[in-house]
Amino acid sequence: MTPRINFAAASPAVRKALVALDVSSRDGIDPTIAELIKIRASQINGCAYCVHMHTTDARKAGESEERLALVSVWRDAPNFFDEREQAVLALTEAVTLISDGGVSDEVYGRVAQHFDEHQIGQLIAQIFTINAWNRIGVTTHMIPGVGNVAAS
Repeated sequence: MTPRINFAAASPAVRKALVALDVSSRDGIDPTIAELIKIRASQINGCAYCVHMHTTDARKAGESEERLALVSVWRDAPNFFDEREQAVLALTEAVTLISDGGVSDEVYGRVAQHFDEHQIGQLIAQIFTINAWNRIGVTTHMIPGVGNVAAS
């Protein structure tokens, strides 16, 4: 696979807006939760660049290798993710795979048990922002370790 365009250079205003959206949607969200969102959505969307970036960021923030290895199979590893994290991972999957039936009342209800309305809005924004970055990464063939510039 050969990288296509450098999105940051080709569309700097859009990149800047996406970075601002990511930063503003972090308010009130635990950084561990934010990285789990980014990793899981990136896995689903097949964005190797973003998976690499966010697993690296999570490691730097103290995330364990065990948990990172289990994010894609979190339902089968309930002892590694608390109820809040499981609720967020379920929401991440539902929003990322929105065409599979949307976000069920069950998934939304689980999230609402652990987060207030502001936080839920922030979680949704984190999810749709990483989905935008994933689509950029996949479309432009961003490759981990090649020096692509995204900064999601």
